[in-house]
Amino acid sequence: MTTKNKLITASILSTSSIIITSLINKYIKMSAVSKNILSNSAESLKSIFHWRLGDIHYTKTGSGKPLLLIHDLDAASSSYEWHKIIPSLSKDYTVYTLDLLGCGQSEKPCLTYTNYVYVQLISDFIKSKIGHRTDVIATGGSSSFVIMACSNTPDLFNRLMLINPESISSCSHLPGIYSKYYKRFLDFPITGTLLYHIAVSKKSLKDTFVNSYYAKPDFLKEAAIDAYYESAHLGFSPKSVYACVRCNYTKCNITHALKKIDNSICILGGENKPQIKEIMQEYISHNPAIEYSIVTSTNHLPQLEKPAEFLSNLTTFFA
Repeated sequence: MTTKNKLITASILSTSSIIITSLINKYIKMSAVSKNILSNSAESLKSIFHWRLGDIHYTKTGSGKPLLLIHDLDAASSSYEWHKIIPSLSKDYTVYTLDLLGCGQSEKPCLTYTNYVYVQLISDFIKSKIGHRTDVIATGGSSSFVIMACSNTPDLFNRLMLINPESISSCSHLPGIYSKYYKRFLDFPITGTLLYHIAVSKKSLKDTFVNSYYAKPDFLKEAAIDAYYESAHLGFSPKSVYACVRCNYTKCNITHALKKIDNSICILGGENKPQIKEIMQEYISHNPAIEYSIVTSTNHLPQLEKPAEFLSNLTTFFA
């Protein structure tokens, strides 16, 4: 075979590979969102907050003092995280949930997501859509956004509850030397998307639930995995927030803000969450007024795994 023929063959194979990979990506996305779980699961009126960086999906239900629920920050996360406890909470509170920018049913633009973006989003949402001092509950990686937002604009916030927040040392991590290259690779429309689809495959999400989210897999329902799988594939660029989280663009040193806050704060931890007691003590060392409680036999998402026990702890703090 001549050199020219070899080049032609290589070009054909390369083009074919790109086409096939592109078709695989499209099939995965279509399959993941086909069940419309998130659009059918909300038990309250769905609304849109037209924010400056993109439309934000939120819900409002119940009556009473305002309570804002903010889900964990992950490409597969959404306000679905709260669906088991909203009916009970809405009897005593006006309950708001929102899908953060880049997550769930909210808009997912291709941009660099930072801690500052989410701090501004939370503050702007409370100002524009709630209009009162608000009790806020946040999970995991989103806890740092609430702490920073409360430190910047304390008049918007009442009591704070942080569910299994990241350690303060973890919050302080900065993007590494290879972060921008990894993010650029994920930004590639075909190969980067395929890598993302592998990272948020249904099997990968199930492993995350079994190993990190739930203490007892017996409580895990297929519907929860399907909902997270759908959330990870909705929208224009769901991989953007995934890349930014993995590359630490959403991190921020919260030490000064935590010391400055004068609001009531409670940390709620899952008994089986690794190092949760050490993390609680780390927070308390910077703000001795922080209260804490443990939800027995749970891991990262007690509100999904054992909602009754979660609500019992919540009621005690918010009483």
